[in-house]
Parts: sequence; structure tokens; C-alpha cells
Amino acid sequence: MVRTEPARGMRDFLPEDVRRREYVVGVIKRVYERYGFEPLETPAVENLETLLGKYGDEGNQLIYKILKRGEHEASGQADLALRYDLTVPLARVIAHHQSKLPRLFKRYQIQPVWRADRPARGRFREFYQCDVDSLGSTSPVVEAEVCAAVSDALIELGFTDFTIRLNHRQLLTSMLNALSVPESLHGSALVAVDKLDKVGVDGVRAEMTERGITAEAAGGLLGMFDSVRAADGAGVASLDAAGQAAMRNLSAIVDLVAGTTAAERMKLDPSLARGLSYYTGAIMEINVADLTGSLGGGGRYDNLVGMFLGQSVPACGFSLGLERILVVMTERGMFPASLATTPADVMVAVFDAADMPHATRVAARLRASGLRAFVYPDADKIGKQIKYADSRGIPFVALLGSDEIANGTVTVKHLAAKEQSTYDQAAAGAAILEDLKKRG
Repeated sequence: MVRTEPARGMRDFLPEDVRRREYVVGVIKRVYERYGFEPLETPAVENLETLLGKYGDEGNQLIYKILKRGEHEASGQADLALRYDLTVPLARVIAHHQSKLPRLFKRYQIQPVWRADRPARGRFREFYQCDVDSLGSTSPVVEAEVCAAVSDALIELGFTDFTIRLNHRQLLTSMLNALSVPESLHGSALVAVDKLDKVGVDGVRAEMTERGITAEAAGGLLGMFDSVRAADGAGVASLDAAGQAAMRNLSAIVDLVAGTTAAERMKLDPSLARGLSYYTGAIMEINVADLTGSLGGGGRYDNLVGMFLGQSVPACGFSLGLERILVVMTERGMFPASLATTPADVMVAVFDAADMPHATRVAARLRASGLRAFVYPDADKIGKQIKYADSRGIPFVALLGSDEIANGTVTVKHLAAKEQSTYDQAAAGAAILEDLKKRG
């Protein structure tokens, strides 16, 4: 027997799932556009060389590679890959379409990405990202605006208990330098630190030592996090010039979000690492209490576009994980009661198959009035037709019998109230709309 379930880590999206996703996407788009961000889309498939080397060693291993096709298939070699995120494709777009885009370019992009990761709660191999990025400026206003936009989006979705963690890659580098960790091990150290919320202090310390970092340096780094977080004089004073500059940059971002919804939710967290290797400056992550991991994250990546273009283009962005948002909103019951859960507002039913042309014309009138109208396609017994509408949650049934057809009327039955009224066919749509509003 042929297996019918989707591949592991992938999902089918049934109507209710799609409605919820489109609701969330609609809210996020509206908020991003209020900040002047423009829409962008890129192909699902990128050249493999575009993606390799942009995400660190662990990221490279999670890229879904696509084998060469046709006569080259037997080689077993890959030349294409499914996109791993939306940031690297954005960098490629900027390099390729530079002459068509403004110097200061703000874009949002909401599309699926693919990672050969281990599936878990809220973590899938195919998932949507909701990215917002600003390119062309090194000003901390960019970070502040990105954080404010993401915060506004989550608040409009109904989140109130999230935290925006803020750190800086140069601050992390400065702390590692202060502890004499060799530069060649900085990447390994950050990969370990990035797992702090998952494996805890002891787990990070153990992984750092496994990666070749001394136990003394590992313990010192974890202790330094507390010192810098508390703005302890000795801890901050041990930072080099780059670390001090990073602290000033973070302070500027915090000052600039004042007056936005991000202000009261933002906190400095020197242990935040963000595993991707292309970050160069401030990094951010959003967490809620009842979800392991984050709702999203981002940061500044001033060198990424230059890898394609050959010249530096400052950039900063944030990516919300749509699936994780949907998981939390579903578990918390955060979707509005008004969100459509039925295929139609009204179903048109007939007693005789010969009357189907009348049914389609009445349905067209109902749709023209702004209703979602469904024509029951078979002349089954009226009880069976009404039972179907009720099972799908369709609130109204428009009945067309011989008398209604002869008189140019339609009888509208409200199933839940067990009430019905007869209207002129031209007036039925407005009457149903009014009844929908009245009944909420």
C-alpha cells in the first residue's frame, strides 16, 4: 500500500491551517508596510554555491541539495539547493539588481524555506519565514526600527509577554579575546553559546570544552555574561575598544526604541549568540515563556551582500518564524472568533436538478452582494442538503423550490436559529448580510 503521509518534517495544510496562516501573514504585512517596507519574492531554488559557506559548518550540513539532472544525474553531484533562509537570497538579489533598487532599500519577504533539521515541536523541515530587512545604512536607527516593527506585529497578533533580547557580535568577540580564546575557536564557541537556552550552563560549558576551549575560558565567559549584563564596571572595563564600541551601539539602539512598543520589552543579554556566521553587529532574538527556542531573530550583516557584489553594503534584518507563532497562538487560543472557519456564508439548495440554472444565478447575485455562496451540486433530498450545510458550519441555506422560482424569490433558512424568511432574489443578499452582522 502506498504511504499517504507527507515526508517527515513536512506538512499538508488543510483549510483551517491556511486560514490561520493567512490571517497571521496579513497582520504582519500590514505592520511592515506601515514602516515603509516593500514586498519581495525569490525562487525556492538557488545555485548551491550561493548558499554554501554563508551559514557556518552546521548550517551547510542542513542545506537540502538538489542533484544534477538529465545526463548528469548519474554523477551524484549537486548544483542547486532549496533556499535555507531568505537573507542570503536577498543579498544575491541586491547584488544582481543593484541598478534597479534604491540606495536605501527596505523589504519584507514571507516565503517557505527548507532545512534538513531534526523535527520537533514548532520546528519543521519546511517552514515559512517572515523577514524584514533594511539595507544601505549603518545607523542604529535601522536596528531600532526593525525591532519596533516586529514588536508591533506581535502585539497586533495578541502577544503581550515576549522579550526582545539584544546583543552584539563584536561584544562577544571582545569577551572571547579578553579570555584569550584563539580566534580560530570563536565560531565554535558561539555555536555552543547559542544553545544556552536549550542545554543550560553546564551543557554549554561541556560543549565548549569538547570543541577545544579550556574549561577556565568556558567558565570565565559564562561568568562574564553576568558581569556585562549587570553593567558591572570591572566586566565592562575588561573589554577592548571594539567591545566598548559595541556597548555604545547597543546603548544607542535602546535609546532609539524609546517611545515604541519595543522599549519595555527589550533587554541586553550578552549570552545571546545567534548561530549564523554572517552577523557582524547587533543581534536580536524574541522569546516567549512557553516555547523552547525563539519566535524569531536577526541582526546586522554588513558583509554578506559584499560577498556577491564585491563592495560593502550595510544591512540589518529580522526573521519571524511563522510556524512557531502559529503553534503558540493555536495553543493559547489567540485567533479571533471572527476568523472564518466555514467555506461559505450561505448554501443554495434546490429541489429538482432541472432548477440548477436558477441556483447558479441566485448564487451569483449573493456573491455580488459580498457573500460567500456555495451551490450544492446535486438534487439530493433537502434534509440531506441542509444536514451537509450544518456539518460545514454554513449558517444560512437559500432554498429554491418551484414557488420561489416562479415568484422570483428565495427562502433563507438560518440553521442555528431555526428561522426562515422569504425575500425577493434581488434583496436576499443584503438581508443575509444584515442578519450576519446582527448575529455577530
